[in-house]
Amino acid sequence: MTKQLTVYLSDLHFEHNQWSSELKFWEDEIKTFTKRLEEVVKRYTSNEIRAKIEHFQNQFVLHDQVIDILKKDVKKHEKIIADQASHETVAIDHVHFEDHKSVRDRMDTQRKIYSELKTEYFEFLTKTM
Repeated sequence: MTKQLTVYLSDLHFEHNQWSSELKFWEDEIKTFTKRLEEVVKRYTSNEIRAKIEHFQNQFVLHDQVIDILKKDVKKHEKIIADQASHETVAIDHVHFEDHKSVRDRMDTQRKIYSELKTEYFEFLTKTM
């Protein structure tokens, strides 16, 4: 049995804000990457290049879906801790809250996957642009 860590509300809130900003940045980045793919489509007609373009388009759609889920989960957890905090009679700075390890682990995993995709995407652009 693993013991659930407890942390301060301010730490959880900081992490939520950081994740929300990171997720928004990824959304904006994916929009930019998609527009760049549209430029590549205009330049190349080979099936090999078109297949790679389709691969990236599909990956960007999948990442957008994961980002949406993560944004909802972060917001949901933020609401849970806000509700818990509203019921505390002790100063919030001295109360520990249940850590959000599962969300943190999913963010870490998505960060790695997205980083690998970006590396692959930039290598593709280097060859085609």
